[in-house]
Amino acid sequence: MAKKQGPAFADFHWQAGCGIFSASESNAPQVREYIASQEQHHSQMSFQAEFRLLCKRHGIEIDECYVWD
Repeated sequence: MAKKQGPAFADFHWQAGCGIFSASESNAPQVREYIASQEQHHSQMSFQAEFRLLCKRHGIEIDECYVWD
């Protein structure tokens, strides 16, 4: 559990909804880079906009009534 990883994670919480995507091992370096620069990335594109784009790119229809808190 993330909250038990130390004081830096004390305020960690999951949102009510979630989306799960996988990445192949060959993409691990790109995924690590994405995570490391996520704060800067989301200053340019919101999480919601990115999630919509990702779903659309992969042909996943979402009902936004169930996606956001």
